[in-house]
Parts: sequence; C-alpha cells; structure tokens
Amino acid sequence: MADDSRNEPGPFDVPTIRLLAALMSRHDLSEIDLREGNRRVRLLRGATVVKVADSLRESVGNAARGASGPPSETAASSTPVAEKPTHKLLEIKSELVGTFYSRATPDTEPYVKVGGRVTPATVVGLVEAMKLYNDVQAGCAGVIAEILVENQQPVEYDQVLFRVDPSA
Repeated sequence: MADDSRNEPGPFDVPTIRLLAALMSRHDLSEIDLREGNRRVRLLRGATVVKVADSLRESVGNAARGASGPPSETAASSTPVAEKPTHKLLEIKSELVGTFYSRATPDTEPYVKVGGRVTPATVVGLVEAMKLYNDVQAGCAGVIAEILVENQQPVEYDQVLFRVDPSA
C-alpha cells in the first residue's frame, strides 16, 4: 500500500507558507517559527525592510518606468502632489507586502484624492496579498497632502503610501 502521508499538506509546502503569511498579516504577528525534525521555517514580518530616502525611491521608480515605457496618461494624472506644507505630515504606511489598489474597481473613483479629508476609519486603498484584499485605513485625521503610490503598484511592508496634513 502507498504512503498517503506525502499528500497531506505540511508546514514546509508553499500553500501552507502563504497561509501562514496571510495569518501573520491578519493577526499582526511579527514572527512564526516552525520546526519539524531538522527542518525549520521561520517567517519574519518587516525584518528585512530597507528604508530608502524618498528622492532615491522616486529616481528608482522613474528609472523602472522608463525601462518599460512612459507611464500612461491616467497613471500620471492619478497621483497629484500638493505644495509641501512647512509643518509635520503624518504618514499612512502599508501593513502588508502586496499590490496597492487606489480604487475598489477599475471604473470607480479613487478612495481618496489630494485635498480630500480623512478620518482614522477612512479607507484610503486596498492591498492585495495572496488573493486577499485588505483595507488600508487612514489611522489619522486630516487632509491628504501627498499620494506616493499609483494604482496597481507593488508595495512593501511599512512603505509610505500617503502623507496627511493633520492641521488642515
């Protein structure tokens, strides 16, 4: 008789690791460490994040867009930037690695625009990670001063997506 245990999912197969990563995000876990015999899987959230200065991020982003052709007219017009205020802006960051969506469906308006007012519970976008769509809430109150990501752009954990002027 054949050994059927090989057909059961184990802690070291890709679907299980994806499920564990989704659970980490959903329950705000920073680490999962599994061991079975001499095999080990350790998942860390945010451990390898490298912060890049905004000017460097923009130049890298521009170079990447240039390699694939010029950005479309809708992409260029979807991320306006207001004048920089002289006071401290609050940042809305991605809590997941995934794809950012600025609108619920392609034919609807963006969740927020520069100059739009937000409250802590305002949904400002979605991040799709492993076919799960997660709301990105503002977490602060104020007016959107900058939008730093485009629709359907890949985002990293802790990446700044928006800047909010709390005094406006």
